[in-house]
Amino acid sequence: MDLPKNKAIAIGLLLGGLLGIMLGSVALWRRPVQGQPASIVLLDPLPQDTEVQVYFNHSQAAAYREPYRQQYRLGDDLEQVVVTAINSAQRSVDLAVHELNLPQVALALKAKQQAGVKIRLIVENSYRRPLSELTPRQVQQLDERGRQKYQDFVQIVDQNQNGQLEPSEIAARDAMAILQAAQIPILDDTADGSKGSGLMHNKFLIIDGRDVITGSANFTWSDIHGDFATLESQGNANHLLKIESPAVAQLYQQEFNLMWGKDNPATRRFGLKKPYRAPRTLKLASSQLTIQFSPTSTKLPWEQSVNGLIGRSLTQAKQQIDLALFVFSEQQLSNLLEAEHTKGVQIRALIEPSFAFRDYSEV
Repeated sequence: MDLPKNKAIAIGLLLGGLLGIMLGSVALWRRPVQGQPASIVLLDPLPQDTEVQVYFNHSQAAAYREPYRQQYRLGDDLEQVVVTAINSAQRSVDLAVHELNLPQVALALKAKQQAGVKIRLIVENSYRRPLSELTPRQVQQLDERGRQKYQDFVQIVDQNQNGQLEPSEIAARDAMAILQAAQIPILDDTADGSKGSGLMHNKFLIIDGRDVITGSANFTWSDIHGDFATLESQGNANHLLKIESPAVAQLYQQEFNLMWGKDNPATRRFGLKKPYRAPRTLKLASSQLTIQFSPTSTKLPWEQSVNGLIGRSLTQAKQQIDLALFVFSEQQLSNLLEAEHTKGVQIRALIEPSFAFRDYSEV
């Protein structure tokens, strides 16, 4: 397939999200996958940018054998994307993630730590403690969602299915216990001396100050692969980007260092304690990326916020706006979309159904 000579990808990177326009063409020929069930038939993949590769766990152009339930499925293996990036590290890996319970990621970090690579991890305080440390009383005190997550956790870790979490199973499958036993430095958003930022929702890692992995996916089996006990579950629809750019990595490193501080709680910044970070636009060889991190103080004009940046992107549309969102609750963005619609711009939206019609939803 011939590609346009002036192929361009413009991607606006925001904390916990992606607003992008990709221009190109795709062949819709279907092809069988050798060694996989005949029911899995793939589309030909779109070409990837040399510096910004995009992966989707519900892609129809890829398939993989899911590592925990051992079933074939459509999609890119986002966990393997992260593991491959970690395995390439020679000097350092810094991660800031909302939650991490993927065993293969934890084992890859442990192996790199043992090989002399500097590893640092920041997580949201609710997910700092290994689940295998919970007592039966503490499990009973969890809300319904928490108990369901714990039950899934037990089924994944209990490999011999005897109803007991044995030390060898915890060492192989409890991600936070693996990291803790490896003595990998871990902070959460109470490390600044507060009760927490309210929502530490980062999802990025930096490899050797050169490459960045980021996107919408939490580093969890339910977000990437699916709920363990529900075979038809294939996880929330998510993506990851691999960005090969020292300039981009430097911006993410600055954000990480704001949170990590200088081994002193007084120097660490989480949530609204962070200073305002204006959008930064970087030109790569064949792409342009605009990066801004949230949260933004409500004392500042809305136009300076991350949602304000999204809004400016929306108003640049000439023909069509496509949105794929987990939750949509920003009234001002809804107003902008209405204005674009009245100008003749086609609006299409895919919204997670369990959140689409709640009272705060803009759907």
